[in-house]
Amino acid sequence: MSDASLNKLVERIRSCTACSHALPLGPRPVLHVSPRARLLIASQAPGTKVHETGISFNDASGDRLRQWLGMDRDTFYDTENVALVPMGFCYPGRLSKGGDCPPRPECAPLWREKVLSELQDIQLTLLVGSYAQNYALGPGKVSDRVAHFREYLPRYFPLPHPSWRTGAWEKRNPWFGAEVLPALRKEISRILGN
Repeated sequence: MSDASLNKLVERIRSCTACSHALPLGPRPVLHVSPRARLLIASQAPGTKVHETGISFNDASGDRLRQWLGMDRDTFYDTENVALVPMGFCYPGRLSKGGDCPPRPECAPLWREKVLSELQDIQLTLLVGSYAQNYALGPGKVSDRVAHFREYLPRYFPLPHPSWRTGAWEKRNPWFGAEVLPALRKEISRILGN
């Protein structure tokens, strides 16, 4: 696939207003892609800080995710290596009991397969959180998938969402830091050649 083809698609996505009626801050689609990317990070949807800056994972969740990956910001945002493609491209709003709303259901059917078809060099997809995992793998439990990550290799690597709530989960599941993260970093090193 070509830069021109992907750039044209990204331009169309960034002008999308399909679910603007339901977006509390209005549409601002956020994704970072290149046809040469080898690692795909499939996540949930932008939060408020990402909406404000237009930069994926430009928040505490991003700091935690980069720490898990053993990756600095420059590498993380280098689209020649890493594509950042959430399930929903716009900030979906807040739930009444706290936390962000699910990604808008219009987004993935409209755009996801079009974007993925342009990313022909992807060697590994990190499925970050339940929405990305359920889309790619069908219904299931995040903890079970993360614990059995080897079953999904070499195509996918399931991860929990790196929100602040995950800190308590990590403490209850020390196997994540002891087994999963070293394997994750090894896979990333293999893919990106670091």
